[in-house]
Amino acid sequence: MPLQEAAFHILVALADADKHGYAIMQDVTERTRGAVRLNVGTLYSTIKRLLETGWIEELDERPSEDDERRRYYRLTEVGRAEVRAEAARLEQMLLIAKRAGLAPRKV
Repeated sequence: MPLQEAAFHILVALADADKHGYAIMQDVTERTRGAVRLNVGTLYSTIKRLLETGWIEELDERPSEDDERRRYYRLTEVGRAEVRAEAARLEQMLLIAKRAGLAPRKV
């Protein structure tokens, strides 16, 4: 089943480092060059679902100099497998579109 766009972007944002919510929002905006901007409601409702599925986990520890109200999240191995599977699915869909002349040859 395809991942929701917000879930995909959050999982990708957590692929290289643990992050708190605002850092995830910034990462998504930066990686998509502003094409995707998560609002707070979408971010935290999606984080809640990802926590429930076990694709991400909330960390108990945080940098000592950081705001204690921030919650940090980490991609789990199950989450990493899911986002990899979604990336492969998207790549296959793009290949099909390219073969049909519906997508640019270079991405």
